[in-house]
Amino acid sequence: MESVQAIKQRFEIIGNDPKLNRAIEKAIQVAPTDISVLVTGESGVGKEAVPKIIHALSHRKHGKYIAVNCGAIPEGTIDSELFGHEKGSFTGATSTREGYFEVADGGTIFLDEVGELPLTTQVRLLRVLENGEFIKVGSSQVQKTNVRIVAATNVHMADAIAKGKFREDLYYRLSTVEIHLPPLRERNDDIHLLFRKFAADFGHKYKMPPIKLDDSAVDLLLRYRWGGNIRQLRNIAEQISVLETTRDISARTLQSYLPSDGNALPSVISDKKNDSDFSTEREILYKVLFDMKSDLNDLKQLTLELMKNGGAKVQEDHSNLIRKIYGNGEETDIEFEQPHRVSVIPVQKTPVVTPSLDEDYDFAETVEEEEPLRLEQKEIEMIRKALQRNKGKRKAAANELGISERTLYRKIKQFDLE
Repeated sequence: MESVQAIKQRFEIIGNDPKLNRAIEKAIQVAPTDISVLVTGESGVGKEAVPKIIHALSHRKHGKYIAVNCGAIPEGTIDSELFGHEKGSFTGATSTREGYFEVADGGTIFLDEVGELPLTTQVRLLRVLENGEFIKVGSSQVQKTNVRIVAATNVHMADAIAKGKFREDLYYRLSTVEIHLPPLRERNDDIHLLFRKFAADFGHKYKMPPIKLDDSAVDLLLRYRWGGNIRQLRNIAEQISVLETTRDISARTLQSYLPSDGNALPSVISDKKNDSDFSTEREILYKVLFDMKSDLNDLKQLTLELMKNGGAKVQEDHSNLIRKIYGNGEETDIEFEQPHRVSVIPVQKTPVVTPSLDEDYDFAETVEEEEPLRLEQKEIEMIRKALQRNKGKRKAAANELGISERTLYRKIKQFDLE
């Protein structure tokens, strides 16, 4: 069995933190077996190194090693990627395809970000872990596979299980052995060591002397929280190596490359809202509901007046209210099915003589108006005239009437105006 130090040199793992060494020890011990392993830790801590160690030290080392980023595969295609599919099983399936579990038979599959798997895929994965069986998408034939599964996640699994996003039985099958990698902020003695390694690598890569930190810069480096862990540290080292002309880096220079909130302690955000927040939200909700009720009452009243009187003034108020509530979209149609159908159609009336203020006018006299026709007859008349004026062109007629072409077509069919 190889030592921890030999494994770190072989896989270029930098650091002497006790928690890191313990994680590597567990990977060495579990490698000769076939039990499943779950690697946990924050994003950027280097979880992908553990499955490589396990595969290299196992009897499967001559088999295939496939790493799958579960969070990067769309939900609709992940089953096909993992388990394969039959020709014609879905749109675009022009041929039969082997999935990763079929291709990696006899080897190791690393499922990164396993906490992002859809629940339906979790059920399929559970069957592979329990029986070594899977079914291709679109097939009814059960197939066998002999793979070693190593999974990794940065999700807090207990919370995911409590929220129903991850199956508890699958979690226990995956985490037969759990290996946790500590965040960089808990490996204080390794931070400068890692930075020097990255600086040397980038100096060699870009053919320039490696950068060096002075004492103040080292102190700042160790005090920073490194939310992005090793990945963030590596990116900072590369940026400084490329952009800075001087090779001696001060704390002021280093600070310019660090996000301003990096030194802040994590804030505790309460999930509970105070009473004033709920009171404000309730008042806003009540106001919206009262406004909606008022608008609907106005709409109802105007609709009844329009059906009763057919007045142009009512029509104008009705149209304004519709625009107020529903906007000015061209395809907006406000209709009520029979017997309460309302159509906004101009109503023709006999001219009403408006008296001049300079003339004597007997207000007792009334101007007789034409007896109003039924609303449906007026609607038919206006549609027929609009079609005649526009030579049967429905789109132009609909624009003239202020309704959509679809609504006009329906009314032509309804009133048999072909």
